[in-house]
Amino acid sequence: MTPAPDTEAPTGPRLGLRANLAQFGLLVAVNALVGGMLGQERTVLPLLAQDVFHLDAYSAVLTYILAFGATKAVTNFFAGTWSDRYGRKPVLVAGWLVGLPVPLLLIWAPSWGWVIVANVLLGIHQGLAWSATVIMKIDLVGPARRGLAMGLNEAAGYAAVAATALATGAIAAHAGLRPEPFLLGVAYAALGLGLSTLAVHETRDHARAEAAGHPARETDNAKLTTRQIIWRTSAGDKALSAASQAGMVNNLNDALAWGIFPLLFAAHGLSITQIGVLVALYPAVWGAGQLLTGWWSDQIGRKHLITAGMLTQAAAIALVALGTSFGIWAAAQVLLGLGTALVYPALLAVIGDVAHPAWRARAVGVYRLWRDGGFAIGALLAGILADAWGLTAAVWAVAALTAASGLVVATRMYETHPAIDRRPAAESAIAHVD
Repeated sequence: MTPAPDTEAPTGPRLGLRANLAQFGLLVAVNALVGGMLGQERTVLPLLAQDVFHLDAYSAVLTYILAFGATKAVTNFFAGTWSDRYGRKPVLVAGWLVGLPVPLLLIWAPSWGWVIVANVLLGIHQGLAWSATVIMKIDLVGPARRGLAMGLNEAAGYAAVAATALATGAIAAHAGLRPEPFLLGVAYAALGLGLSTLAVHETRDHARAEAAGHPARETDNAKLTTRQIIWRTSAGDKALSAASQAGMVNNLNDALAWGIFPLLFAAHGLSITQIGVLVALYPAVWGAGQLLTGWWSDQIGRKHLITAGMLTQAAAIALVALGTSFGIWAAAQVLLGLGTALVYPALLAVIGDVAHPAWRARAVGVYRLWRDGGFAIGALLAGILADAWGLTAAVWAVAALTAASGLVVATRMYETHPAIDRRPAAESAIAHVD
């Protein structure tokens, strides 16, 4: 995983991992804090819903994920647009300002409605802050190491999700569900805001420098309107649209793992500590695996990794439905993490490969709108199915949906890596738009 030689556009900042290593490393650390804000909820909140707020219906329990996913999805779109218009750093700082009250609301919430409000704010925070770190890393590294950059970004975020989920589970087992587990979130928010305000630098000029170095034949491709970008990312371009639907199903799976799996494990008599370990295993493997899979997608391309990842996730979710013991569920969580690691950085790299630097931030925003809309759809779908037919039936339905998504990628997506899809960029873009 040796960084590619730095490249310098005709004018403007230098592109490349080595040339921007200090800022890149700082953004990795900031995104770990963003992930930690999400991780503070993973183990504790589903148990809090039942044990403290006495919510019996699964659809009611999952309302916090619905609120989070819907808000984050919409915020992702605006984060991309605002990053192009106002810069990346203001979006990042705004995200941390919105995130500051979240752990305090979770600590003091007198009713479930307060938890919903906290998750609306968390969705806005994640949509702004995580989107900004993704866009900034893509800006800094240039095209040669885009997969590696996304692997490092997502690895940091989801390793922090796992570590925090494990830590909050252990804290809750000894000190109770509130307030101690959420004090980690207070520390994350303060540190993230401080670093983003004082140490992170704007990267929009790097994207402009990369755009200036693109061939003249791509000029028309650079002038798409926001409406055209939405269409191309959602349906018009075969790779972008396949990536968008796969991202949505991937996060639908994450909603299932976040909201349904802890309840399923608890229903079979597992302790809070055991549930915390299982909840942490999935994002831990997901996060660590991306250190390899992001780089791997730079070597062999994106499409086959995404297809394999979605089918692996489907098998893992089916194993959860079949299992009744800690050991089987632990194996399933590891498998689910591996499948997600294959998919996650490669999907973001697809967007970076296809989108022109002039509208790449907006394309990332549209993709992340679809992807994180999966949280809301997953919470709604899983809650309705679980209430009607039970937790296991909901898990089986999502496994089938995930397998279908992998087949869509296999049949619709074209390879986007510039070293593998060797046609001229303008010719390739035209050929793959419906």
